[in-house]
Amino acid sequence: QVQLVESGGGLVQAGGSLRLSCAASGSIFSVNHMAWYRQAPGKQRELVAGITSGGRTNYADSVKGRFTISRDNAKNSVYLQMNSLKPEDTAVYYCKWIHFVDPRQYYWGQGTQVTVSS
Repeated sequence: QVQLVESGGGLVQAGGSLRLSCAASGSIFSVNHMAWYRQAPGKQRELVAGITSGGRTNYADSVKGRFTISRDNAKNSVYLQMNSLKPEDTAVYYCKWIHFVDPRQYYWGQGTQVTVSS
């Protein structure tokens, strides 16, 4: 069983920044992939950014150049630095743990709300 706890969400004005954190427990963190997803009201959950166990990253086109995903294996944590925030970034952000061999094995965090005001 893997437990994920997100933090760092909140209310920010457009153009501002937030840093989300996700702390994992119950697994060998360094050998698993991690990702951030988001879900806005009335929309499907979508991938924001991912980072492999080896540190390779990928981003949704909508956040490239503004968001940065990183991980600290010593702290069993993954982060999402969000800069130049826009109102359309408003959503609940979820952390996802993905088994590095079998991606059908995954866990979600409880989510953290990010609200960007115009």
